[in-house]
Amino acid sequence: MDKILEVKNLKISFRTSGGTVKAVRNISFDLERGRTVAIVGESGSGKSVTSKAILGILAGNSIIEGGEILYDGKDLLKITEEEMCKIRGDKISMIFQDPLSSLNPIVKIGKQITEAMLLKNKTSRREAKAEFDALLGLLQKFMVQANGNEAQVKALCDTFKKFSLEANKLENTYNNAHSNALAMMESIEDVTFRLDKKQKLDVKAELRGYLKNIKNLNSPFLTNNFTDRLAAVSKQLEAVVSSYDSKTEGLTPELESVLNTARDLMKEMVEQDRPDFFEIGFYALKNPETNIYSMPVAELNAMSRKYLEENFMTEFMAIQKKGVENSFQTALEKKKNVLGELEKAVPYFQADFEKKAALAYAESLAKLVEDSIDPLEINKDSLAYTFRSRLVSGIEKYFYYMKNNPKEEARFARQSKKREALIARGKNVDWKVVPKMVFDLDELKNELVKVITGLKSRYEGYIADAANVDYHERCVAIIESLKDKSSKAVYKVTPAMAKEKAIKLMEEVGIAEPRMRYNQYPFEFSGGMRQRIVIAIALSADPEILICDEPTTALDVTIQAQILELINRLKAERNLSVIFITHDLGVVANMADDIAVMYAGKIVEYGTADDIFYDPRHPYTWALLSSMPDLDTKEKLDAIPGTPPNMIYPPVGDAFAARNKYAMKIDFEEQPPMFEISETHRAATWLLHPDAPKVEIPKIITDRIARMKQKAGGAQNG
Repeated sequence: MDKILEVKNLKISFRTSGGTVKAVRNISFDLERGRTVAIVGESGSGKSVTSKAILGILAGNSIIEGGEILYDGKDLLKITEEEMCKIRGDKISMIFQDPLSSLNPIVKIGKQITEAMLLKNKTSRREAKAEFDALLGLLQKFMVQANGNEAQVKALCDTFKKFSLEANKLENTYNNAHSNALAMMESIEDVTFRLDKKQKLDVKAELRGYLKNIKNLNSPFLTNNFTDRLAAVSKQLEAVVSSYDSKTEGLTPELESVLNTARDLMKEMVEQDRPDFFEIGFYALKNPETNIYSMPVAELNAMSRKYLEENFMTEFMAIQKKGVENSFQTALEKKKNVLGELEKAVPYFQADFEKKAALAYAESLAKLVEDSIDPLEINKDSLAYTFRSRLVSGIEKYFYYMKNNPKEEARFARQSKKREALIARGKNVDWKVVPKMVFDLDELKNELVKVITGLKSRYEGYIADAANVDYHERCVAIIESLKDKSSKAVYKVTPAMAKEKAIKLMEEVGIAEPRMRYNQYPFEFSGGMRQRIVIAIALSADPEILICDEPTTALDVTIQAQILELINRLKAERNLSVIFITHDLGVVANMADDIAVMYAGKIVEYGTADDIFYDPRHPYTWALLSSMPDLDTKEKLDAIPGTPPNMIYPPVGDAFAARNKYAMKIDFEEQPPMFEISETHRAATWLLHPDAPKVEIPKIITDRIARMKQKAGGAQNG
């Protein structure tokens, strides 16, 4: 599967007046592209802290004690705030529990949806241009190395850049005109509806807006076959403007006729075949005297595609393929050399080492690794890109705790001695000694070794699969990436375009009459509708990852179901990857692909949705399922006894032991490891140890599983 996000050994604490709260304790999970991971647990389990760490919005008293969050070749825990701003709300968006916390109560919701689009557009264009130039420059470099004819390659790459920009200029003009035509069509629907309902409306202002809009339809691709009809509609609109009396007249037959004519015309225009601008851009560049608008779009698309193939793309792809292969093979040979160095590094970091020497060694290793990265690989290898920061931060951490551990031990001994002395003197001591914040130095060395062996394993996989690389597929991926970057470089979002996208988003998330409600304030919407607006804002930048932090908790049950269904639909339509945070397993029953059950800062069970619902293994998961209501359960639900532990003083063994009626002596003495149940399913409970006594799953759960299987079987048979 394609991992879009990797969380590895994440540890987060918070400084408080009472001591250091261990909020997240060494958790790991992967998010696959297009899938939903649900993180489930009670309040204080660490699930929301995890989501906030991914987005870089942890509170100021947080301490990131260790781990990595890998995305797009970056460790999100180590990048700058400036770098995070390019990701937050753009590539990764978040929906919070209370929609009012995400909305400004005195700003109309239309402005709140469009604001981010307009602000980010200028920055995005500048970054896309730089990325386009950098990628094309690298491609040119490797094409020259493989082909040898620098002048030929330079001419090809210059041509690619020129016609890509030409294509995008044509496309932007078309998009703007198309957006205006679509806006006019939908506005007419809205105006007709409001007049029919006898609502107050400045009709003349609307009609003047339509006249102005028609003049702004400046893409011949859109208007070429409609020139005479556009002129006739304009004349009809002008006649109505001069004669219509907004004070006394409503939807007159004359007004209704011209509105219907204008709407139908706009509909015909926007439903035309869309031009293939990438191909047409090349043809237009090479044939500037030709009227490209005189040909039907379908015919122009076919002709320009053939022309591009015959006059440029066949030659370009042949040389590009050599360059891509050259880049891959060069990087592959370097990876083979790096493997030996990584092998040598393992015993180095297992033995004793000096800080200065270790950092110098890490620097030399990092240079070798970074030099072995294929610069033309579109999907970045996060382990290689973050190798330097992970290794260096691991060394710094090792020496920090080598120095700090004795201080913590001394502080703990001093405070313990003071407390014991007070108790011995008969004093009433109402405070506890803050636990030692020390790290096992051998374990910190092991973490360094894991960084090295993890990359070593990845590189061994690359080398083993090298013979199966499809260079043509890589070439296509590079061209698609260049097309996307050049498109973004010249794609200017106007206020009118932002408004139309906002209205479409509102419609997409299920807000009725979006054009009218665009100008309303948050207080004019129900809780469920406000959450839909927040979802629209989160989707406005077309993110890859959507984090949903208890998005239905503040809503009633009926609205909860609607929002969950909406998120599921948007995920499928947009190929979103979703992290869903909730305290209620029932909420994610029909939407999660994978489920991580968290308790006291640790993942205690992880598996597919089927694993968790049909074959739960951890007593805490049993407790969550036993307390989960459904329509068919007749018996009394089981409440989870007790309360979660105080994480300033984390339990020595299994944190759930004190609330677990199946707990054994070892549960209070030692934390259980993650036992593997299957390739997709694992749980941290001593009940899975071969020597553990046999414990039956609670009857309330086995009965529910039987009913679910029966329903699933019936649905399949039906």
